[in-house]
Amino acid sequence: MTRVRVAGFSISLDGFGAGAEQSLENPLGKRGRELHEWIFGTRMFRAMIGESGGSDGIDQAYAHRSMDGFGAFILGRNMFGPIRGPWPDNSWKGWWGDNPPYHAPTFVLTHYPRDPIEMEGGTTFFFVTNGIEEALEQAKLAANGRDVKIGGGVETVRQYLLAGLIDELHFALSPVVLGQGEAMFAGIDLPALGYRVTEHQATEHATHIVLSR
Repeated sequence: MTRVRVAGFSISLDGFGAGAEQSLENPLGKRGRELHEWIFGTRMFRAMIGESGGSDGIDQAYAHRSMDGFGAFILGRNMFGPIRGPWPDNSWKGWWGDNPPYHAPTFVLTHYPRDPIEMEGGTTFFFVTNGIEEALEQAKLAANGRDVKIGGGVETVRQYLLAGLIDELHFALSPVVLGQGEAMFAGIDLPALGYRVTEHQATEHATHIVLSR
């Protein structure tokens, strides 16, 4: 049965999932990269960027799980790129170059229509203009029995959380305070939505917490 999951989502100790002022130079917002130090040295991440080596252990296990078992992905528009408003042209094809890391149908939430983009490695970007439920319906069909990952950003995860559509969330709580940025949990009562901590493990770089319902 297809589950809807958030996995490998890094947040700061003060609850921010991205830094302020996303831009072409700072895709994760200012200081946003600091949230992800736990994953950069893992074997999974190094393989993803075409390098050998990397660590094993707890961080590697969660890094592997963060991309394993998914048949489709859903991204907010900010996760696809820094462009706001109508698409000026078709030149922007994501942050990741010709071979994005998804290798599956990937649905981008937007208010502005755009034709699908077929990339190398099995990723095709589809642009969904009629809301989160429609995107999830399309993603579940495309996943063909595998799980659907809500890949972010913060606002997209919040929308799906508040709609009661996420089955499981894995957060990597990084030992960083940002002070400002995109707050993940502001105004959200996780216990009232039925979530409880079902798993937690700490490493030098992060505390991994899984919430399920």
